[in-house]
Amino acid sequence: MTIHSRAPVVVGVDGSAASLDAVRVAAREAADRNRPLQVVHAFIWPLTRAPLTPAPGAPAGAGLRNQAERCVAEAVAEAGKVAPDVPVTGVVVDGAAAAVLVAESRDAALIVLGHRGLGGFAGLLIGSVTLQVSARAQCPVLVTRGEARADGPVVVGVDGSELSTAAVGSAYEEAARRGAPLIVVHAWLYPTPIGPGDILPLVYDPEAFAEESRRVVAESIAGWAERYPDVPVRQRSIRGAPARVLVEESKDAQLVVVGAHGRGALGGLLLGSVSHAVLHHAHSPLMIVRDRA
Repeated sequence: MTIHSRAPVVVGVDGSAASLDAVRVAAREAADRNRPLQVVHAFIWPLTRAPLTPAPGAPAGAGLRNQAERCVAEAVAEAGKVAPDVPVTGVVVDGAAAAVLVAESRDAALIVLGHRGLGGFAGLLIGSVTLQVSARAQCPVLVTRGEARADGPVVVGVDGSELSTAAVGSAYEEAARRGAPLIVVHAWLYPTPIGPGDILPLVYDPEAFAEESRRVVAESIAGWAERYPDVPVRQRSIRGAPARVLVEESKDAQLVVVGAHGRGALGGLLLGSVSHAVLHHAHSPLMIVRDRA
């Protein structure tokens, strides 16, 4: 699937402070990409058969439907303050939030979400809707967590899989758009099984694995430098658990980019274990990239 030239940036809102932060980020992203912005509120109450109209004697503007429309209007107004030249539309769509946003992703250039919403439990580090959309969206998902900063590098994690190639392409594009350097990171700790029945060596040479890691990084960026000659690139091979390495790198980054499903993920997981861990613990905004094919 190819992103058409006027595909919008889509931001999900629910009236929470985190979703308004996401609106501000989405407005800037739409302006930078020269794309329209669409504000979406998923309205689940019709599915529960709850009464949507104001109760008898209620003040004007009461009722769940009116509340949903006010949520969207507030978000549209906030986007207009941040990026007044960006065309903004707002819609209330009946359905569960994750399902609505995944459907929107089919024709979107980017989905922007806050890391937590009104439905989040205090003990959760990431909202359930954000987690579900990150795992299933058909376009990149930008999660606005951590510190938003205009300096610092774009960091991308690679593992040699086809999906990490898609992540590298998105990371180069983001670095070029932001005028930022790009750090390409491959983390390795010890031999890991790639498929069922793999036999792992009892003794292995750390330097050989370090050399293999450097090869993975070099091959991951092959050909991209010609397309983005003005992006400074640093290649890093780091011994350590991949999720922990990327979380540490996120402390100084303005954006971390990962593939949704990497080489080490189990077939039944829609979001790989590394991507899942970074989504929960990153110190910077995170972009999760899924191959549209």
